[in-house]
Amino acid sequence: MQQNHPKILTFAASDPTGGAGIQADIMTQTSLGCFPLSVITALTVQDTQGVKSLEPVSATLVNHQARALLDETKIDVIKCGVLGDVENIKVIAKIISDYPNIPVVIDPIIASGRGDRLITDEGLEMMIRLLFPVAEIIIPNINEASLIITKNLFEEIKEDQFFIGKSLLEFGPKNILLTAADHDLTSPKVKNILFNHSGSTVTFEYQRLLLKYHGSGCTLSSSIAAYIAMGMTTEGAVAEAQDFTWQTLRYGLKNGRGQLIPNRFYWMTNDPEEDNEPKHH
Repeated sequence: MQQNHPKILTFAASDPTGGAGIQADIMTQTSLGCFPLSVITALTVQDTQGVKSLEPVSATLVNHQARALLDETKIDVIKCGVLGDVENIKVIAKIISDYPNIPVVIDPIIASGRGDRLITDEGLEMMIRLLFPVAEIIIPNINEASLIITKNLFEEIKEDQFFIGKSLLEFGPKNILLTAADHDLTSPKVKNILFNHSGSTVTFEYQRLLLKYHGSGCTLSSSIAAYIAMGMTTEGAVAEAQDFTWQTLRYGLKNGRGQLIPNRFYWMTNDPEEDNEPKHH
């Protein structure tokens, strides 16, 4: 019997480790019962310690990949990760403009966890100008958000999370989930904040996990995309996706000499009900 799984079209770079990038998107979306369709925007050389190089796919090929899928398949959500270069961003923005009724989830990745830059200044400006205004939600971490607003890391400025989040809303996205695992590292809790264009905010608290992970942001953004594709409200999708991501990190995999990789299929071999950590919304 044919089943109609929600379909997500993801634009992202390939990560050979499977920790981040399109591989993380595919695993996350599959784990949550969605059908992943993918457009490769760049090829990378990396391991669990960092990114060694990145080579964008041509904008023509990006366009042809996406158009071939969109021409024959109903897409429920579009998700954007690392996009390669300025020309790719322009092409993707045009594609999205041709399908204005598909919700867009954007993970505005600036650098790897080690700090390897994955987008140029021009590319970042193009993403902000062309893609942020059409996004249902963007999911920056606190340093990405601070760099976008102030050109400095969050710890280098005197503003708080609320200033950063509300400032980002001025670029046009309907919602922003500002994640803060890299902030206030001495606190036993991580506080993420959801900002809505109407002015409302919701704070989520989670137990801090003390290890380092490669692909946590990709997992979170793809799981948000998956829950939206299932028909949830954005706020509901954000809540469920954070719970799912926390579990993938809790059962993270040690596949190399660097950071752990989120285990997107933790539910196959572990019982998440063993964890009674409360999630405060």
